[in-house]
Amino acid sequence: MTSLAKAAAAQALGVDAQDIRADWTDDDGLLALSLVAPISIPPLQAVAADRARIGIVGGSIRDRTVKAKESILAKVSELSGSQVSRVDIRISGARISTEGRVR
Repeated sequence: MTSLAKAAAAQALGVDAQDIRADWTDDDGLLALSLVAPISIPPLQAVAADRARIGIVGGSIRDRTVKAKESILAKVSELSGSQVSRVDIRISGARISTEGRVR
């Protein structure tokens, strides 16, 4: 379950699963998931040059985190068959996304 939660969070936040910490607690008989994770962001120079980049990546960090909570809850519940009551996310940092660049 923890690996599933980390994989779902990694996909939703655009970071590596190994950078995510996941903890489970009981929430009145249901499972509550707490995540501590970084989030991917575009280079700030790119955002300064083109403010539309914020919309392209999915909105502000807050907006993306709210969407990620919903996505993670749905995916973990569906794939595990368990009832997850809530997902709490604490953003621990930012990872500069270099998508589109040749490595």
